[in-house]
Amino acid sequence: MEQGGGFEAVFLDPVGQAVQQRWADAAMTVAFEDLPPVSAFPVVPGRRWGPGLWWSATTGRHVAAGSNAMRVQLMVLDRDPDVTGLAGRPVRLLWRDPRRQVRSWVPQLFARRADGTALLADCPSHQDAGGERARGAAQAVAEACAHIGWTYRRLAPLDDVLAANLKWLAGYRHPRNAGRLGLMAAVVEAFTRPRPLIEGTEAVGDPVEVLPCVFHALWHGQLTACLDAPLHERVPVGPQGWSNPEREDAG
Repeated sequence: MEQGGGFEAVFLDPVGQAVQQRWADAAMTVAFEDLPPVSAFPVVPGRRWGPGLWWSATTGRHVAAGSNAMRVQLMVLDRDPDVTGLAGRPVRLLWRDPRRQVRSWVPQLFARRADGTALLADCPSHQDAGGERARGAAQAVAEACAHIGWTYRRLAPLDDVLAANLKWLAGYRHPRNAGRLGLMAAVVEAFTRPRPLIEGTEAVGDPVEVLPCVFHALWHGQLTACLDAPLHERVPVGPQGWSNPEREDAG
């Protein structure tokens, strides 16, 4: 395989026509975060979760997702303050292997970072998913990304508890859950000193009104709680950037 310059990119232009371009040039000029999938996510008979859409709190737009494993990773990236854009399968990479045969791969995820660089990623449901072809493609795509200062990763599945907590908080990611004017400021003020979730909530007002705002703040990082253990009404919640001693002890 040719070093760096041997890679090509295939993507769809604004009218849906496929464009093939030198990878290094495309990476510098194409806003992949704004593009639709270059090819559809496969539908696998018998699979419990099929292709769908994820509404991104980062962009305010939907992102195509092909599996439950990908949806979980989208949640993680959607909470990352360094991520400014997200897309599902926006680019296909082409290259030649050592035998001069053309190979291709479509990474599942694209994430634009605040500094302009990007992450290409796949979201396997387990370590060996995709077999030898996926491992070979991962090596090639990682090389293509390294050549232009980007990153490629096969993202490991999340712990079940962390994934469940993120799914719960994700249900409150939409801005409507910030509530009436002034409620978010009152919620953040209530947890200036770390305290159990329900205590801070009741200090602000009726939990029916306040809890969605608390969960919204936890999703967006305005408040902090340990997500490695199941969320419950007595879980300690603190201000942004607070380091939970219980979490440190557990580690």
